[in-house]
Amino acid sequence: MTYCVGVLVQEGLVLIADTRTNAGIDNVAIYKKLHVFEQPGERIVALATAGNLAISQAVVSLMTDGWENPDTGHVETIYDHPTMFKTAQYVGRSIREVYRIDGKNLEQSAGSFDVAMLLAGQVAGGRLRLFMVYSAGNFIEAAEDTPFLQIGEHKYGKPILDRAIKFTTPIPDAFKISLISMDSTMRSNLGVGMPIDALTIRRDSLERDIHVRIEPGEPYFHDLRERWSAALRAAHTAIPVPPYHGKEPL
Repeated sequence: MTYCVGVLVQEGLVLIADTRTNAGIDNVAIYKKLHVFEQPGERIVALATAGNLAISQAVVSLMTDGWENPDTGHVETIYDHPTMFKTAQYVGRSIREVYRIDGKNLEQSAGSFDVAMLLAGQVAGGRLRLFMVYSAGNFIEAAEDTPFLQIGEHKYGKPILDRAIKFTTPIPDAFKISLISMDSTMRSNLGVGMPIDALTIRRDSLERDIHVRIEPGEPYFHDLRERWSAALRAAHTAIPVPPYHGKEPL
């Protein structure tokens, strides 16, 4: 299990991912799930992955090394596309290519072709964009009305994003809220865990703003967890107790 969240706001973009991978309670490991592809002044593209680790690693490797487009005969990499929409299409084609190679064998061994990706970034001359790419290779895009997308174990962190994230949210607050969403997920699901990889991109900068790995015990994140827990306790204490009493017929 994993959890990744991308937030697209007016000022820029936040993308965070955990690093825990487990194949059973006694086989837990750390793997990077947030990948950044950068050409200064030309493009900044980031990819967060969830699902079967072997599949996601194969897709990322295929896109990095490049593979031949059967329609053009050109060997394409993730750096070769003029827009983020074209890049999202390339990610989808790469997922389908990995399925063509490995999907049938995986299904025959009682496995499932399980992968999802968040694709975010900007190409010079285009807009900063955020997509979620499904295992079928199709995708959806974040918009002003829905400025965040999640993959993996999303249900525990979603209520916080629903209540707090708007397109007008400043990027430092979007970063903070995303970390709270990650903390809430880790509290409720042991399959999601630290370290956390985090990236922010300022609109039209075409470069990383913040790119950091948050390790267990890191002071700011520890303080954030404690303050959020205390704020929740104070909030429910401040709300009056329910006024209902006695027994009423249903």
